Parts: sequence; C-alpha cells; structure tokens
Amino acid sequence: MNFPFGKEIVLENSSALLRPLQISVTKNLLQVAAEDETIFQFSPIPIFSEELMKSYLEKAIEQRICKVRYYFSIFDKKKNAYAGSTAFLNISNVDSRIEIGSTWLGKGFRGTGLNRNCKYLLLSFAFGELGAERVELKADERNTASRKAIEKIGGRFEGILRSHTVMNDGFRRNIVCYSILKEEWNEMKDHFLK
Repeated sequence: MNFPFGKEIVLENSSALLRPLQISVTKNLLQVAAEDETIFQFSPIPIFSEELMKSYLEKAIEQRICKVRYYFSIFDKKKNAYAGSTAFLNISNVDSRIEIGSTWLGKGFRGTGLNRNCKYLLLSFAFGELGAERVELKADERNTASRKAIEKIGGRFEGILRSHTVMNDGFRRNIVCYSILKEEWNEMKDHFLK
C-alpha cells in the first residue's frame, strides 16, 4: 500500500462530497460545530470556537504534510451544506492497514444516511485504490451511538483498549476497536448503500 499524501483526494457520490480539509472551510465547519457542543463530548479535542477550529484545521493540514493523517471536510450534497469532518488515521503502508476515524457530523446531518455514504466512499478508496487489507474503526467505549453506527456498517468488534486516550478534561477513555477486512468488504460493498 502507498498512501498518496501529496494527492488532492476527492471522494464523491450522489449524497456526499469529501475534500481535503483546508483553512478556507473554517467558518463553514465552525457554524456546524457551534450548533451543538455535545458533538465533541467523546472527542479529546473540542472544536466549537473559532480559535479551536482554526487550530484543529492547522494541525490537520500539518499532519497531512508530515504524512501522518489525511483529513476531509464532509459536504452534504442533498442539503447543499458542510456537515463535518472525517479522516484516514494510523496509516501503515507496510502493513496495508488504515483507520477511518475522527468523524464528526452536525446534529442535523445525523441519521440521514450521510455517514454511511461517507464510510462507503472511504472504504471503497481504502480497499480499491489503496489495496488495503484491513480498515480499523475505533470509538470511545461510552459513545454508544458511534459504536452502533460502526457495527451497522459491518465493523467487527475486536476488543477494548483500556485507559487509551487522555481527554481534554484529563479523563482517560477506553477505546473500542473494530475492523473490516478486504474479503469482508468484497462481500458487503455491493449492498452497502441499500
């Protein structure tokens, strides 16, 4: 696997448009993030103010330059509006392994099928374009909504990493780990969006 950090990856279908995260979308994403601060209750990084959002975007761009992570803005084509962000994380070219995560959506975009469309685009790219053998998905153990969403798209439970991540308030959260393997994706991709 050879992740193309230098490429402007744009993923799109009739519902979702994912583009590399840029500073130019600060106000668009801030508008979504500021509507509901509970979006980030399970996130180690709160981003509901202009200063926090700008810092988040700058760090995301820096991580792409350093070939660590690749963040996308999520645009809902049906609502014609920015909806949130998602990313490829923990990219291991040598192991043909990648994680999809750091996903957040504004309140008005949850339960609409947008997240499923985003995951379809990301999984298709990971297994198709990249030739990944394994895609990982993780969630805070307390985040039942995210866990259910991962299970609903076919993520298989693998275990819990205890005291894994320090939160903004100093709390150490447990992380629930899931995965989808290449052969599993090949079986589910044709009916994923149905």
